[in-house]
Amino acid sequence: MSDHPRDRFDLIPDAAAEASFLDAFDKGRLHHAWLLCGVEGSGKATFAYRAARRLLGAAPDPSRGLLGTRPDDPVARLVTAQSHPDLLVLERAVEGGKTKKSISVDQARDLPEFFSKSPSRARYRVAIIDAADDLNLNAANALLKVLEEPPECGVLFLVTHAPGRLLSTIRSRCRRLAFPVWPLHALENLVRNQTGVSSGEAVRIAGMAAGSPGQALALASGATLEADQLAQAWVAAPAVDRAEAMAVADRFRGAEGQERFEILMDRLIAAVKVRALEEGASGARWAELWSRLSELPDRAAAINLDRGDVLAGALSDLQRTKAGA
Repeated sequence: MSDHPRDRFDLIPDAAAEASFLDAFDKGRLHHAWLLCGVEGSGKATFAYRAARRLLGAAPDPSRGLLGTRPDDPVARLVTAQSHPDLLVLERAVEGGKTKKSISVDQARDLPEFFSKSPSRARYRVAIIDAADDLNLNAANALLKVLEEPPECGVLFLVTHAPGRLLSTIRSRCRRLAFPVWPLHALENLVRNQTGVSSGEAVRIAGMAAGSPGQALALASGATLEADQLAQAWVAAPAVDRAEAMAVADRFRGAEGQERFEILMDRLIAAVKVRALEEGASGARWAELWSRLSELPDRAAAINLDRGDVLAGALSDLQRTKAGA
């Protein structure tokens, strides 16, 4: 998988967004809450960490863009180590190897206490919510209370893939920065420069990434690329090799099994979606399969189904779709 956004120093998500933020910062007109909007993987969280490092006092490094800093800067190292006392990050918690479905109200209640304290090392205290879409209703209301009484020397970054789903009262209290999708040529260059894959592979990955640099980097990583190739082969082949599928299912065991399962199911769903779109008006069966598979990972997690059994069921459904197509 690609690096976490806090570990990215050489990816500039959107130069216009960085210029807009830096202009407000330099003129002393910094808004207390920023709503970072765009498709998933468009660099919103990466921007939030870049801006946070600057607010927390990291020295600028112009070679890495307007908000660039060096990885070995003392402030940057604290952020990377998740140990900076003036930075709070809210994201879905992981318990027992499983990622929670939402950001809880208990997590959101950390915000008022965090902002009630003065900065200990910097001019500002900074909070990043990644993603605000994951806040449950009670957590969203807890956040709203903070936004209604802007903290002194406090700045919030709210990452959102679907701003329309947020409470209107939250949206109205934030300054919005939009992150556009990347053109194909920019994604191709990013993949080549960051991962070293061949030009042909970079073109293929850019085409699959739907304008998202995060998705492009994830697709270019070894595990994701392998899963994508396997999923495409399963969709294209007349029949799925059952022995191969069983061997893949064995990899779902252990601490890393959940991540491997999620990657493979994500790529299988994507491959089925492409097939449904390619079939056009005659692709109703593939569209139905796409819909069923899209719901499967969450349903499996909710009732704790065996991952190998889930994959076997998905592949059986895939085979029935082929037979009826």
